[in-house]
Amino acid sequence: MTPTEAFSLEVRGRAVGVATGGVVPDATSAAGAPVVLLVHGAGMNRTVWQLQTRWLAHHGYTPLALDLPGHGNSEGEPLGSVAEMAGWLGEAITVVCERFTCEQVRLVGHSMGSLVCTEVAAADHDRIARLVLLGTAAGMPVHPALLGAAEKNELLAPELMTAWGHGSRAHVATNPTPGLWMVGGGIALLERADDGVIHADLSACAAYEAGDVAARVGCPVTVIVGSEDKMTPPRAAAPLIADFTNCDVVHLAGAGHMMMNEDPAAVRTALAKALA
Repeated sequence: MTPTEAFSLEVRGRAVGVATGGVVPDATSAAGAPVVLLVHGAGMNRTVWQLQTRWLAHHGYTPLALDLPGHGNSEGEPLGSVAEMAGWLGEAITVVCERFTCEQVRLVGHSMGSLVCTEVAAADHDRIARLVLLGTAAGMPVHPALLGAAEKNELLAPELMTAWGHGSRAHVATNPTPGLWMVGGGIALLERADDGVIHADLSACAAYEAGDVAARVGCPVTVIVGSEDKMTPPRAAAPLIADFTNCDVVHLAGAGHMMMNEDPAAVRTALAKALA
């Protein structure tokens, strides 16, 4: 595959949107660069990882930021539960392992994606080498006003998610990339979701019950928490952290739920340590 060719992936016979950090991977390149699958949160897509995938691709890894079904460039309808998403991700891992002739992958999940990745890691000890969770919690209840706005496909839903999802610094124009408005960018990203996608995702989060999932995860785990995360505050991750057998916790001072954009350098540092 030449550098000008785009990377493509199919799961269940449908195209999957994938971001690879600007490097087109193949089995040869992936042989010495562990495969890292990154899974986004509710209503979002692969682009939330754009400040991490390029770094990973140029620092010894093969990053694949995936669009879940019905999100971004992935075909199909959004899946209705975390369990269904985990089943899909498990099949995606099979496709990826066959594509790159690898036996294991590393999983990185944000928010809803963290629930999906944890379920997969709990069920598949052989193929998951490491698990990194950002903005995670043992449960993710959804405010009725947000769920109602999402059901009606109202702009209020992206506005609430973005307002609650960013720490105080992001609300006063601070951005690692000069000239860009972080809050406005978050709203624009969520507005791109098709009708019904945000509501389906939030409903899946609200219905999710972790149970003993953390205790069933066998691989090393890193949990990254933002001190100003209002959507999954640090205390909400405590029950999961307590149940993981092998878990490191990274605290990001001043970061909110969208920590990958709010403090990308700190997230990259944490990933470098967690994925090694």
